[in-house]
Amino acid sequence: MFSLFNFVTEAYAMGPAPQAGGQAGGAQGMIASLLPLILIFVVFYFLLIRPQQKKAKEHRQMLENIKKGDKVVTAGGIYGVVDSVGNNTIVLKIAENIKVKFGKGYIAAVRPASDED
Repeated sequence: MFSLFNFVTEAYAMGPAPQAGGQAGGAQGMIASLLPLILIFVVFYFLLIRPQQKKAKEHRQMLENIKKGDKVVTAGGIYGVVDSVGNNTIVLKIAENIKVKFGKGYIAAVRPASDED
């Protein structure tokens, strides 16, 4: 047990020597140690966060522009034609006399009008 305390004491004794400049060197060291973290955050922002926000904005705009008669695909892969649009729901006609109500957020894409069923 005594050797453990010796080890801890020696570890503290090996700390960096105080600099002659006092705080000026410490501030530069702090900035230098934070610089890689800042760079990593900037890279993550431009490679991950910003494109995700752009894609979410495009999806929101697509959902706002859906109207009756549009051909759509749901997130579950169901193809249908919009029969009616509510505030939070959409009724899709997926076959003759078969209509299904979906949440608006589950519409994955609007298909072109020329797309075949």
